[in-house]
Amino acid sequence: MSNVIELHVPPRRQRLTERAGGLIELFATHRRHPDDVFWLKENAELLGILECTGTEVGVEALLPHQDFYKTLSERLQFFPQYYRFLLSIGLDLEDLGLPGTQMEGLCQWAAHQRLPEAELSDLQRAEARRLLARRGVDCTAADPGLDDRLRGFIARPETFALPNKKAAYELTHIVFYLSEYGRRDPCLDAATLQSLEYVGILAYLDQNIDLLAEVCVALRQAGKAPNAIWVEAVRRSISGFRVIEDPSGTASDDYHEYLVASWAVQVLGLDGTGCPLPQGRAVFQQRIEQPSALRAVSAALLATSETRSCDWGQMCDYIFDLLDDDAGLVLETTIASTAQFEPFFELFARA
Repeated sequence: MSNVIELHVPPRRQRLTERAGGLIELFATHRRHPDDVFWLKENAELLGILECTGTEVGVEALLPHQDFYKTLSERLQFFPQYYRFLLSIGLDLEDLGLPGTQMEGLCQWAAHQRLPEAELSDLQRAEARRLLARRGVDCTAADPGLDDRLRGFIARPETFALPNKKAAYELTHIVFYLSEYGRRDPCLDAATLQSLEYVGILAYLDQNIDLLAEVCVALRQAGKAPNAIWVEAVRRSISGFRVIEDPSGTASDDYHEYLVASWAVQVLGLDGTGCPLPQGRAVFQQRIEQPSALRAVSAALLATSETRSCDWGQMCDYIFDLLDDDAGLVLETTIASTAQFEPFFELFARA
């Protein structure tokens, strides 16, 4: 017999712990240069997720960052405008197991230079406060009203019933900081929980899985269980990723959704296995098409002009009639995913 049947066996999927070393090497050495601010952003995000999930990372896996860690003091003094990225990376490297104890001194230096006081954004002030507190440096006296302003911002659901990605991501990150990334109860009030629910509705309606994953993590950190439909969307996102070799140097990809979804499935206790990583440079591609219904629903509402109502019962048939099948299905599933759609719509309709 001359016919040979070739079997293509897919590579074994790996847990985050098994992928951690490859991810560290990929982001540290194969995507960007350490002098690029986007290198700082990507590596800070990856290391932060590995640290806050308690992922076991051997010292050898951290060695791609060893030279960078040795130059942190010099970099911090020359690039104080990036102090939050630099402190975050250094703190996570030490806490993940890279030998060294310099971060306490660098945190004290940043506080002495009053770097957090140069921040105009309360969100960035909160991040700076959290970073310094990881080595016992307290800077709350410089801004005693910070918590009140943060909680006042996130406890206004009206802000989060309208598409505003900047505000939405600020909401989730404030919860991350208040909860110390899940290490303590952030003590969110009912209004803030409603804000998170509204952002989750918008994220699912838009099929923005990146934002939806952050909402699921924030809800879990607040001691609440995210809706099963949202959780399934995040889980499905992980299964749809492929990480492929790309020597061309293109760095614009879906890496952030990949990292945040990986984080979310860990926090939610789901199967966090993902495709193995290739050697060398690679990019992250989401293969699952995620048609958004947000723009179509907004367009339908805008077209109603003076007849627009904030009563979903009055508007639902009209809106569904204007949507194509894909958008209609997304809207239908969005409604099924929450008990808060009608109060959300009262604000979203802007009638």
